[in-house]
Parts: sequence; structure tokens; C-alpha cells
Amino acid sequence: MKLFFFVLLLSSGWLISGCNSNNLPSLSNSLNSRYNDEQPALSGDGRWLAMISNRYGRREVLLYDLQQQSFVSLPGLNLPNAITDSPSLSRTGRYIAYISSIQGRPDIFLYDRATKQTQLLTQGYRSWLRNPRISPDGRYIVFETARRGQWDIEVLDLGTNIELDQVDGIVNNEKPNDSPQ
Repeated sequence: MKLFFFVLLLSSGWLISGCNSNNLPSLSNSLNSRYNDEQPALSGDGRWLAMISNRYGRREVLLYDLQQQSFVSLPGLNLPNAITDSPSLSRTGRYIAYISSIQGRPDIFLYDRATKQTQLLTQGYRSWLRNPRISPDGRYIVFETARRGQWDIEVLDLGTNIELDQVDGIVNNEKPNDSPQ
């Protein structure tokens, strides 16, 4: 019995020493602040990090370039007197889908970093909604809605109204069941 407890004690020590935080990669000091940064979202290529932050006196979407280790300007995205929430990034970070409440009711917006334009996607929508997520190519946005008195999932298909977010302009037209010949 004593041997069992001795082995258990030794294995616990090895397990704890294996969880040493010195083995973790360090982050840039510019990312950490004394302000609240929350709701992180990574782009599909892993370069961009969107978040909600109050660094500048109000809740707004910020975009951080993990390669350059610096924040990127998002002109026209964060509106005065608006509360933003739930950012989601497309594959290369070109598109940012997010919620913004301007008059107390949340709406889903889409920001295009290439054109610096913001598009309201849920204009006239008469229900509460939350947690928008954009597909890697930017065509689809899914979100939760309480339209039927319970939380359900809805899909917005932007179809041909959007230039797809593609790596080097390549579109994958392969269907899931297609196999190379």
C-alpha cells in the first residue's frame, strides 16, 4: 500500500511539472492591457485576432495582426453610441461579422476591410439575435434567433452579393464526395 502511494505521489509530481507555464509561447505586450478584452475570434489563416475591448472608452471591435503584433485600424466599423459584440472573421480576415446595438435592439453587420464599408444584414428583422459566425469564404452567416419564442439557428446566404474571401484568389469547387480521377 505504501508503494502504491509513493508511485502515485511521484507520478503526480511529473504531471504537475509537465504543466509548467514556462513552456508556453509568449504573447506581445501590446496585446495585453489593463482593460477588458473579450470574445476573441481568429481568422481561418490564423493571422488575425478580432476581439471586443473597452481600451478606448467604449465597447468596440478591435483587430490585431498576430504577424506584425499590432492593432489595425477599422475605419467606419465602430459607430458612436453603439454597443458591439460577438465578432467573427472570415478566412483571411477580410470580412468581420458582428452584432451592434444602436437603439437597444441588436443587428448583425458585415464589415469589409478591403472596401472599408459596413453593411447592415438584419434590417427590419423583428427578433432578438446573437452569436453571428461567418463562413471562411464570407458567403454565409449563421446566428441564433428568438423569432419563434425559443433560440433557433438561422443562415444568411449572401450569395452573389459578396466577393468571396479566398486565399490567393483560388476557389475550391470540389464537392465533398468528389474524388480525384
